[in-house]
Amino acid sequence: MRCLPPWALAERALTEDSLVAALRAIVEAPALATGLPSRIRLGIGDDAAVWQPSRSHLSVVTTDALVDGVHFLGDAMAARSVGERAMAANLSDIAAMGARPVLATVALGVAPGTGEAWILECYRGLAGTAARFDAYIVGGDIVRTPALTLAITVVGEVSPSRLKRRDGGRPGDVLAVTGPLGASRAGLELTRRSLPVAAAVEAEARAAFERPEPRVPEGRYLGASVHVRAMMDSSDGLSTDLARLARASGCGAALAHVPIHPAARAVAAAAGDVARDYALDGGEDFELIVAVAPRAFGHLAGRFESRFGKPLIAIGRLEAEPGLRLIETEDGPSRELIAAGWDHLSSSR
Repeated sequence: MRCLPPWALAERALTEDSLVAALRAIVEAPALATGLPSRIRLGIGDDAAVWQPSRSHLSVVTTDALVDGVHFLGDAMAARSVGERAMAANLSDIAAMGARPVLATVALGVAPGTGEAWILECYRGLAGTAARFDAYIVGGDIVRTPALTLAITVVGEVSPSRLKRRDGGRPGDVLAVTGPLGASRAGLELTRRSLPVAAAVEAEARAAFERPEPRVPEGRYLGASVHVRAMMDSSDGLSTDLARLARASGCGAALAHVPIHPAARAVAAAAGDVARDYALDGGEDFELIVAVAPRAFGHLAGRFESRFGKPLIAIGRLEAEPGLRLIETEDGPSRELIAAGWDHLSSSR
């Protein structure tokens, strides 16, 4: 007899029309509470959604596909958390461009045994996370799939002068991140096994993994600065994403400081792991990585801390020579740093 995960409930048979009606009620609830933006002319219910883009802004579009057992753990996570995590990953890509999200579509692949209650709760997480950043789900698709799958597209907008890309960095630019890293990797470890850590540490780590916070306000703030020359999010691990930013900018990078989240330190110690590896290679922290003109960094970092109540953490600099190296101490030797984060075609969590 096949063992089903806890969320596979014995319910009435799913039909597409009844499920779409239930999902429509969920995703339209935020719009009914606050008012659907006037430029979204038509949402769920027709063959396609209709949106009036701003004439003065660029549209930015991102898509992520998340598969149960690869990108999330459906049998170990609450359904709402799966939805929150999936939407946050896409919103983070919008944030990395200095843009604001506007609308989203969701293609849901329903696996055998997936209950309607699980699906509806997942969509509450999707819709609620989008609405917190003034974005709305306006359509999508539903299909049968061997494994539960969420494919999300988010559309955002940004003025041309505030668009940030990963290829604008220059040698000498200060590299910085918007927060410490490794907490999501710690949360994944706690999802897999029990470890002797304090309740507060476990709660913080699990929240970082299950309900990550996309840095949309921070991205828009940094996007408004002409001194921020390149930006991307840290979704696949600092070692991997920093190498990508440097390579796109035609530079190398020297990493002098790895900011490790306290929860990552505690969980790694309990697991017998190296905490710095969590921060370098764990991924899915969704902090932003920026390259800032060196003379402007101090002033920008001070304004950032005043605005958000947290530091913009300097971690190194871009260099003319290609490659990624880790400076062990300020005056000591350096070594080549291998990008060992998430690879979507060869990695396994």
